Amino acid sequence: MHKIAALSILLTFGFNSCKSEEVPEEHTGSEKMLLTIDTLATGLENPWGMAFLPDGRILITERPGRLRLFAQGELLDAPVQGIPAIWNFGQGGLLDVVLHPDYDENGWIYLAYAAPRGDGGNTSVSRGRLLGNSFTDIELIFQGEPATGRGQHFGSRIVFDDEGYLFTTIGDRGVMQNAQTLENHNGKVIRLYDDGSVPSDNPFTDVEGAKPEIWSYGHRNIQGMGIHPDSRILWAHEHGPRGGDEINIIRKGLNYGWPEVTHGINYDGTIITEDTARVGMEDPVLHWTPSIAPCGMAFVDSDRYPEWYGNMLVGALAGQHIHRVVIEGNEVVNTEYLLEGFARFRDIRQGPDGYIYVLTEAPGLFFRLVPR
Repeated sequence: MHKIAALSILLTFGFNSCKSEEVPEEHTGSEKMLLTIDTLATGLENPWGMAFLPDGRILITERPGRLRLFAQGELLDAPVQGIPAIWNFGQGGLLDVVLHPDYDENGWIYLAYAAPRGDGGNTSVSRGRLLGNSFTDIELIFQGEPATGRGQHFGSRIVFDDEGYLFTTIGDRGVMQNAQTLENHNGKVIRLYDDGSVPSDNPFTDVEGAKPEIWSYGHRNIQGMGIHPDSRILWAHEHGPRGGDEINIIRKGLNYGWPEVTHGINYDGTIITEDTARVGMEDPVLHWTPSIAPCGMAFVDSDRYPEWYGNMLVGALAGQHIHRVVIEGNEVVNTEYLLEGFARFRDIRQGPDGYIYVLTEAPGLFFRLVPR
């Protein structure tokens, strides 16, 4: 599939003043900046994640179970062969893809995906190496427990921090109270060494019955995570139910409240809880009500977008826009809506060339935002 012509659009750069606990529904802009949507590929089926290889090729996951290569301006037709078995069910499938921080030395590529087990499955992480068009040397380094036949809330993103620890996420798998027990991996952020072994300083390694891989809990469904370019703090956002999507700073051993506290309600309009805050549970840095269905996250530290330095870019599925979040310290001070109504935004990454790359579904597009 050949690269198609770029589309030039005018984006309005304005700010929404907002409190840390909510985002206002009204938003206006004042400054203007011309960006080009440089469309790189079309026709993707539920694209989910991307990773940039040192030789300029780009790996793209498609949720039904295909790992694709974008090379020399084209999306190659033949998917990468030999990836692990994928459980393409409900919201599950092939999800995130990330390179090891020392990829140049070891060649490891990490995949997060729904893996079939028995009559169901759960989120797993494997690593392997790319040899030609084949995935080789595959090692299963983590599998979420327990497996279940439910099709909801698999997570999942993978992030390495500066010390080389691997963080990944699993949603509550459609059972709310999973998030509040330490006896399973669902509704959690997981912290591992790069080979899947458990760091001894994880917070619950000495707690009887607790899964030692757990780093934090009380999460509904995290589908965006990243390290701030200056503070080096781990941030994440997660889906609420009907309302109550959240941005959080992820810290060791903390309880983020779901479903004991939430700003959202059930999809049928019934109340989940009367509490939006509770002692011993973390308040979100920001929440979206009504829901935007956040997915994908990138922190900007490229000099190609000097106005955006340190900003968080969040894809919105239901909201069908990119949400720019302006952060000062650990506070959200402004937000902006970009490309409203354009598509369902699934992933956003800053590439090694400094450009912002985007995946959307319905339509399945791969493009980059080029300042002019």
